Amino acid sequence: MTVREPIAEVEREIPPRLRMTEEEFVEWCDEDIKAEWVDGEVIVASPASIQHVRLANFLVKILGPFVERRGLGEVFGPEAMIRFATLRRRRVPDLFFIAGDRLSLLRPNHFEGAPDLIVEIVSPDSVSRDWRTKYLEYESAGVREYWVIDPLARQVEAYALGDDKQYSLIEEKDGAIRSTVLTGFCLKPAWLWEESLPGSLDILKELGVL
Repeated sequence: MTVREPIAEVEREIPPRLRMTEEEFVEWCDEDIKAEWVDGEVIVASPASIQHVRLANFLVKILGPFVERRGLGEVFGPEAMIRFATLRRRRVPDLFFIAGDRLSLLRPNHFEGAPDLIVEIVSPDSVSRDWRTKYLEYESAGVREYWVIDPLARQVEAYALGDDKQYSLIEEKDGAIRSTVLTGFCLKPAWLWEESLPGSLDILKELGVL
């Protein structure tokens, strides 16, 4: 298996490093705190950049209606948490999709298990975490598709889980990356690097939603 190497080693430690049991973390972490729990260690997220927020909002605006119009399931943004019990992880992806037949795994404050698709937007403090750590983690957990959007490098890569339970790169064709989980959905990386992001309605028309 080839693991994507981080583009640059710029991940920073956010002091203080907190350690908690999972029960303590659940009690401590509320809607005002964006943090993840990794086998007892608490990782508190730095405030997101404006570009990061705009990209996340744009993706929710195009993926949400695409999924809703086709009755495929539900899309969640960066406020929702997922839990990998066997890996002892609680993560907060920038965006994830749950197929309709798996929505029963939603709990009051998290999704239990592997989403069908996860998107992470790389921040300066998450380069190695998104490109390498979460790649391996999501692959091991059984996330069917993992997208990494890196504004620093202006790069988008998507990986599909094969029958061998390992990720393989989804090749970009004609300037677009086409999802293997959401049939008919594609993302053109060039959209993301324009001075102003394209209008979500225009993209939804291009995708055949409107």
